[in-house]
Amino acid sequence: MKKLPYTVTSATGDVIQIEFPLHTETMDAVRVSQLVTSFLQTIEDDVSLAGDINNGDLLQAIAMTLAIRTGMIHTAPAQAAQIAEDLLHTALGAITNANWQSGPAGHA
Repeated sequence: MKKLPYTVTSATGDVIQIEFPLHTETMDAVRVSQLVTSFLQTIEDDVSLAGDINNGDLLQAIAMTLAIRTGMIHTAPAQAAQIAEDLLHTALGAITNANWQSGPAGHA
């Protein structure tokens, strides 16, 4: 299975290195990576403009967005939902196995 290496630095300075397994029918891994970066930047931009958001509320909004986008696929709803669930399960498994490096800590 092909993998997409992805590194992200959190707002707190944590560096997360992830190896995302790609679906066998992935057409363009580079574009997938670009979209992930764009989505994460959009979230950061919104938080910096509108203020902090509870992590649960943020995850709920992301889940709703995934559900909406899944519903927009022209296929049987149950089939689209199963694909989305499988992709989410795989991605969550990858983050569970990610390499985390904590950002600098200290006291002023």
